[in-house]
Amino acid sequence: MVVVENLTKKFNGTLAVNKLCMEIPEGEIYGFVGANGAGKTTTMRIIAGLLAPTSGRVFIKGIDIAKEPLKVKEFIGYMPDFFGVYDDLKVSEYMAFYAGLQGIYGQKCRELTDSLLELVRLSDKKEAYVDTLSRGMKQRLCLARSLIHDPEFLILDEPASGLDPRARVEMKEILKELRTMGKTVLISSHILPELSELCTSIGIIDSGRLVASGSVREITEKLSQSGIIRIKVAEKEEEAVKILMEIPEVKEISSVADDIEIKVNGGKDIYAMILKTLVRNDIPVISFHPEEGSLEAVFMKLTERSSENEN
Repeated sequence: MVVVENLTKKFNGTLAVNKLCMEIPEGEIYGFVGANGAGKTTTMRIIAGLLAPTSGRVFIKGIDIAKEPLKVKEFIGYMPDFFGVYDDLKVSEYMAFYAGLQGIYGQKCRELTDSLLELVRLSDKKEAYVDTLSRGMKQRLCLARSLIHDPEFLILDEPASGLDPRARVEMKEILKELRTMGKTVLISSHILPELSELCTSIGIIDSGRLVASGSVREITEKLSQSGIIRIKVAEKEEEAVKILMEIPEVKEISSVADDIEIKVNGGKDIYAMILKTLVRNDIPVISFHPEEGSLEAVFMKLTERSSENEN
């Protein structure tokens, strides 16, 4: 669906995006992760056709956005991080205004408005004035607006920013529904745990560079140089600790009663070897639980590496 090749953007000599490359397959919900100033919004605006790159190319459905910007925009729905709403309009009037910009009027406009407001859980607010809506409702209204022309590709810049927990859950459910409708979504957020639950793929950007891309599991497994394993034994706890101390990949051990926690250098193969060693030595293992790396931990590790490389 989307291919970005060596995208670079400079503002007054300052490098905001630095030879960024990424691909978003059709049907993906692709999470864009990065600190403030990392280049997320700049990249998304270029992909949306709202900002010209200094160099590099962006293709959407095989079309170069620099060569055919109007054609590409037929496929794109864009929701910026700071959305604009007209407070003195009713919700239905607001939707009709944006439908009109797309050449949609009359009965078709009314039917489309009804279906989109139902999708974003705002049917009961159709005749309410926009300025009476909560922040979460305004966010969902802006999402409905970005869907008015039935785009195949959605660009959502911080759609959950400033929302309370309930509103974030509602937004997450709507995004899941959009995926079942066949939409491809690029979404940026600082709420990392929610991205890991929602997105099919993640891209981590730091200082304008894409430093990792793939599923959360792929990225965490690739970067896990050490991990924690929690082991529970029925008995022979002291013997189990002695066995574990003899394994070179086991770097730290702590135990309380029949609970043992170890820090290990290595991945799944090492985990399997440790469990096999305990079982071979007749240690009655009740549970063996490796802790998966979190998206926050991966983000911190990658951005630290990037900073070290620059220095």
